[in-house]
Amino acid sequence: MKKLFAFGLAAFLSLPLLAQTFPKSVSKSAGTQRLPGPTSPAIPLTLEDRRAALNALFAEMWEEQLRHSPEFASSIGDKRYNDQLSDYSVAAYNDQLARGRDYIVRLAAIDTTGLTDQEILSHDLMVRKLVEQQEEAEFKPWEMPVTQMWGPHIELPQLVPLLTFETVKDYDDYTSRLSKIPTVFQQISTNMMTGVEDNRVPPKYLLEKVLVQVNAIAQQKPEDSPFARPLQKFPASISAEDQTRIKAAVLEAIQKQVLPAYAQFGRFLTASYIPAGRADPGLWSLPDGDKYYAFLVRQSTTTSLAPAAIHQLGLDEVKRDEAEMLVIAQKLGFKDLASLRASIPSNPKLHAQSTDQLIGLYSHYLDQMRPKLPELFGTLPRAPLVVLPVPEYMQQDQTQAYYVQGTADGKRPGTVYVNFYKFKDRALTNVESISYHEGIPGHHLQISIAQELTGLPEFRSYTYYTAYTEGWALYSERLGKEIGFYQDPWSDYGRLEADTWRAIRLVIDTGVHSMHWKRDEMLSYFRDHSSMDDTNIQAEVDRYVAWPGQALGYKIGQLKILELRTRAQQTLGAKFDIRAFHDQVLDSGALPMDILEGRIDTWIAAQKSK
Repeated sequence: MKKLFAFGLAAFLSLPLLAQTFPKSVSKSAGTQRLPGPTSPAIPLTLEDRRAALNALFAEMWEEQLRHSPEFASSIGDKRYNDQLSDYSVAAYNDQLARGRDYIVRLAAIDTTGLTDQEILSHDLMVRKLVEQQEEAEFKPWEMPVTQMWGPHIELPQLVPLLTFETVKDYDDYTSRLSKIPTVFQQISTNMMTGVEDNRVPPKYLLEKVLVQVNAIAQQKPEDSPFARPLQKFPASISAEDQTRIKAAVLEAIQKQVLPAYAQFGRFLTASYIPAGRADPGLWSLPDGDKYYAFLVRQSTTTSLAPAAIHQLGLDEVKRDEAEMLVIAQKLGFKDLASLRASIPSNPKLHAQSTDQLIGLYSHYLDQMRPKLPELFGTLPRAPLVVLPVPEYMQQDQTQAYYVQGTADGKRPGTVYVNFYKFKDRALTNVESISYHEGIPGHHLQISIAQELTGLPEFRSYTYYTAYTEGWALYSERLGKEIGFYQDPWSDYGRLEADTWRAIRLVIDTGVHSMHWKRDEMLSYFRDHSSMDDTNIQAEVDRYVAWPGQALGYKIGQLKILELRTRAQQTLGAKFDIRAFHDQVLDSGALPMDILEGRIDTWIAAQKSK
């Protein structure tokens, strides 16, 4: 899983939907035209004028995103807003939605005829993103800004290790940013109470997990807080006098601003919010839950598949994977899958005995993949990759491992985070597949290549579509098998189990959010079709409840990439080159699956005509 940091919901969500009709085309009559509306943008006519206008608009929109999402700016290495935090107020949400409508009008005014393929693609992707934000606003996602998976309470401390501290100003900016944390909690608390009034509240049992996370930070000593991490080591260029002053200022901000804000938020959760949490886990239980889920399914998969069709697809994929796993089980001496699965908890060879062993395994599999990459790709990223433990304060409710991208300049490497929580209970069978998924050739390779693309607008390097990004990572697990890895049959079993895990998601996600499944039904299906340890199963099920639709993108995206590759192989025959195919999939950054399919079909036709 790529860890998606919201870093201020204003960066990714939107506001109350206001009715407005957007122009679908612009007349090409001579002279300068203006569209009706508050900004009345001039319509550029010559090709170069239109190209310049489009690039200028992209640059303006990028700067606006960085300015209004300062945490995101900091996370990609832009320090201009390091003393700021996002504005979570209703006024800020309304402003963002209004800017989005204005941008849609201005983009519609630019005729893309004659522009390059990538310029047209950038235009269309941005329009699609902005229109989707307007659609999502109908469902008021800002009224439910926290779960155990996301929210400022865990995103703010997660931001800290992504920052670089090289100068006195970096530390002073950080101190100023810490002083703004109480405002963030005040704003989201206000939004959450509005959600209570609108009957838009997460499940109660998930909010109880949020309280544990909040209290874990609130009850720490300032010097032990994750917010004190920058004080562990100062650059040699900072004088002892400045170090003393900075340390005192940061610790004072943590003690007097940050920790009290967390404590107050914890009291708010206990007294007001958790009691209002909804009883049913499924999104259907919200006032417009079925419609909202349909939107999220479309957003995550970038397809028109209905929940019922996805549910059946999941059932079919689970059955197919289990047939392959049975073959391995019998080779290992088991009569059936049930007996193999029952043996895993008591097999000491399948469980890590230390955290060093666990993190070392991830590093080993990544190291063995690196020299194989030139056989699969023509383009390889330059960005480094490291493996680190998940921060302790968030281990309990996080998945087995996840990836956080580095900065484009390479100063901060991409990171695979490994979860140490109850590590002895977690089976090692899927560590190899997870390594390829989160690292290479999965998230790290795909995202780093996107960051290193040249000649494209900045937003293209940071675009995220679940089906593409997670579908590619799941597809990458299979690539390891195709080039000769998974030699240990237990690891090969783990690969198939990991694939089944993603198929199970299709069944459970649609089951809970569309078919009214209860949590016990989700757990039972997972346990019946997986040997995954119960610690992971519990965390996974609760993730699907908290993040409706997101888990669907993995399998849907993987199946589409495999479908496109098969189509290319069958059409091109001896002309098919796996490296060229992969480069074609990756050379434009993340894309909706329908757009990717069109681009691959065009590439196949071009290769066939050579």
